[in-house]
Amino acid sequence: MTETINAGAAGTWQLGDLTVNRMGYGAMRLAISGDGRLDRDQAIAVLRRAVELGVNHIDTAAFYFSPLRSANELISTALNPYPDDLVITTKVGPGRALDGSFLPEATPEQLRLQVEENIRQLGRDHLDVVNLRIGSTLDRGAGSLADRFGALAELRQKGLIRHLGISNVGPEHLAEAQAIAPVVCVQNQYGLTVRREDDDLVRLCADQKVAFVPFFAIASGAEDETVTAIARDHGVSPAQVRLAWTLHQGPNVLAIPGTGSVEHLEENIAAASLRLSEAELARLDGVNGHEPGRGE
Repeated sequence: MTETINAGAAGTWQLGDLTVNRMGYGAMRLAISGDGRLDRDQAIAVLRRAVELGVNHIDTAAFYFSPLRSANELISTALNPYPDDLVITTKVGPGRALDGSFLPEATPEQLRLQVEENIRQLGRDHLDVVNLRIGSTLDRGAGSLADRFGALAELRQKGLIRHLGISNVGPEHLAEAQAIAPVVCVQNQYGLTVRREDDDLVRLCADQKVAFVPFFAIASGAEDETVTAIARDHGVSPAQVRLAWTLHQGPNVLAIPGTGSVEHLEENIAAASLRLSEAELARLDGVNGHEPGRGE
């Protein structure tokens, strides 16, 4: 890939009235790095480089913190005053104690405190997009979200939140939330070889003009030989192929890969310009026995 590296190469999508490039950035690893050794100055450099490369959609949360740093504080330090076109998406729902342990999901009353905490940490007077996260990564949310989503809808009416989304959900939650207030995005774990049961949800979101935002889209463990072969053919990394496959699932699909390395950041964003052929997509759709069926 010889094109100039820019997040806009994959096109744009509307989160309500906010236009974002489909290639974004997830900030979790800035605060919760795998080996705990991420340097603060390095984290700030990654954020600033992301914006230089056209990223205008950053995903974060107040519960992204470690004993040494907070993702929200790093974002504010690196980027405030914020570019006019920068959209910061946050999540509420889970709570974490100061020792890092997760608390029970927030009650409707606690959600306002979480929203206010995000606003304070980011140095904003409102939040662009707030996702209600239910359940955990290993346990998709179950049961009604009406009372909690309704509480966030009230905060939207009061001007503390511009747009709403939901995370770790099924189609029944999307229908339930849409009946309460407009939903601009669904954020679930999803990837080429992860939770492909959401293929239909990706298409449902597309039909409703709702963004689908996968997290952990390039997590793979041992790499599949098909992915490796296609990466070799293009002279790119397997992670870039996985990101490109993700973006090919439909114009409403937004990528938010995270990293604490400027080099890996540039590699991820370069994947916005990687175009896979129909034959390559068919081969990838066959990984792990999945049938083709993209939302384009």
